[in-house]
Amino acid sequence: MTKKPFNPSFNTPPELYCKEESNKLRQSGLTNSSLYDEFRDTATADLVWESDMIAKSAGIHLEFDRSLKRAQKDWFFMIRMTNPGGGPLNRQQWQTIDDLSERFCQDPNGLPSLRITTRQTFQFHWIRKADVVPLVQSLALSGFYTLNACGDNIPNVTACPLSRFSPVFNAADWARRINSYFRLPTEPFLRIFAIDPALGPSPSPSFAYGPNLLNRKFKIGISCLLHTPSGLVADNCVEVRTHDVGVVPFVENNKIEGLQIYIGGGQAERNGKPGAAVFSQPLTVVPESRLLETLDAVVQVHQKWGDRQNRHWSRLKYVVLNKGVAWYREQVSSLLGAPVCEPVPDLDCGDRHLHHGWQGQADTDKFSFGAFIENGRLCDDSPNGRLKAMVRTTMDRFDVELATTPNQDLIFCNIPAQQRDEFEDCLQSFGYGKRNGTAYSLLRRKSGACVGLNTCRIAYTDAERFEPELLDELERRGWGELSESIGITGCEAQCFRPATKSIGLVGFGWNRYQLKLFGSESARHQGRPLVSDDGRHMYLQSIERERVADVIDALLRWYQSNKRPAEDLGAFHRRMGSDAIIAHLKVDPATSSLMRQTYTTECLID
Repeated sequence: MTKKPFNPSFNTPPELYCKEESNKLRQSGLTNSSLYDEFRDTATADLVWESDMIAKSAGIHLEFDRSLKRAQKDWFFMIRMTNPGGGPLNRQQWQTIDDLSERFCQDPNGLPSLRITTRQTFQFHWIRKADVVPLVQSLALSGFYTLNACGDNIPNVTACPLSRFSPVFNAADWARRINSYFRLPTEPFLRIFAIDPALGPSPSPSFAYGPNLLNRKFKIGISCLLHTPSGLVADNCVEVRTHDVGVVPFVENNKIEGLQIYIGGGQAERNGKPGAAVFSQPLTVVPESRLLETLDAVVQVHQKWGDRQNRHWSRLKYVVLNKGVAWYREQVSSLLGAPVCEPVPDLDCGDRHLHHGWQGQADTDKFSFGAFIENGRLCDDSPNGRLKAMVRTTMDRFDVELATTPNQDLIFCNIPAQQRDEFEDCLQSFGYGKRNGTAYSLLRRKSGACVGLNTCRIAYTDAERFEPELLDELERRGWGELSESIGITGCEAQCFRPATKSIGLVGFGWNRYQLKLFGSESARHQGRPLVSDDGRHMYLQSIERERVADVIDALLRWYQSNKRPAEDLGAFHRRMGSDAIIAHLKVDPATSSLMRQTYTTECLID
């Protein structure tokens, strides 16, 4: 396998800063930005580049619909709110969010919607420039900021929302504490959006961001523990090793003995650049009492050493890949003033539990209900029912709280046992649980996609709009009750983490997708492209949209005929290996023509 040079500029001197870093430095983060004036200048629909870059730290992305082939872009904004650990939200807060979506989030067909994200929060799409300030102000009044929701800082920290009921380890509470500690100074944000300073003073103590913030976004996820009749079970609903930093509870005799910290995960790649989607590696184990100071040191090391000359190499994973975990451990130890512990080898992070259906609440006699929301989209004109109205009515009718999951679903909490039947009846009255009148298949409930082309400025192709159609076709071919997962993203940023699913599809061009295999429905394994064992040839990097179902069908038919008892699809692929998969697809009539094209593999890192 040939590789392009991998030469990151670690501990970059200011004279080598890229234009994005120089821009952040001039504006000192949000402090000296011109966003106050720009968001009030409605003579233009967009922002100048300098402001567009820094607005992301305020949770605001400038977008346009890439599916429309127009010379003049129809600009709008996506706004993401912070919601660490998935919430929860009370009735009044949900009413505010729902009202804002009705008022400001209408798509080109006039349909209001909301989007739940893998960052475990809500996105408002189709926002016009004049509506940005009123929306952000209204969210602040209801207790939610958009600060730190995106940008070169610590964004929304993810954790299982059900963990707040655990008497052993409350990951959701830790997500809120970490989010608060790493929040940017609030004063510039409050000034830009004319928000009462009394609503949100800067946290103290807090992380010391430099004037040009972090090198890139820096994601943190915390896994948790499920309480079962047989004891505690590790739960990896956050896919903890896909984050820049992951925190995993280390348990002995049903007690937390420490928290293991992982560093250097990340799924994003870039076509034509050296890189890879990788899992994080174990760094150390710390007691809960030392978690914040250790995370502070981990982020400090990256803030100093991460590449600021080339943004492609500026993520933490490239420091870890190049310098190694042992080097990083030394840097953290130096900042803490004492050597940190060695990690626990082979610690089990658990399966990806989706929490659909009824869940007991470990510390109460009430229940939670996990509602599958296909691709996280809440709207009322949908083959999946009137989901937006369903949530509003349910929140009004029952004394419940609402939380979001890292898999783009909802969890209704604190439902008394005697109301379970009434609650389900209420959901079903809005069409919940069915698509076009047919109950959701198992394959559909385990699959998902990012927003894709029409509401993401960097996407190459559809994801959210393609996934339901693909699942319809696979169900028609008889695969609906297969206990596997399919993940789709519109570009190689891979926001839905497709490479950790049984089958991943990554947007490669207009109506074209790259195949990724060797992951698993449990998210325990890191998937990769289909490359021959000798590393010389890559296959199925650019599958036409109308041929994707044929490829998946061919793989599933082969799997069903040759699998071992209890062997899942990812394990089957790992046992067979790349060359056997390639050989099979070359002779299968449905895929043989696609296998005549090979691609270079020089953009990969081993």
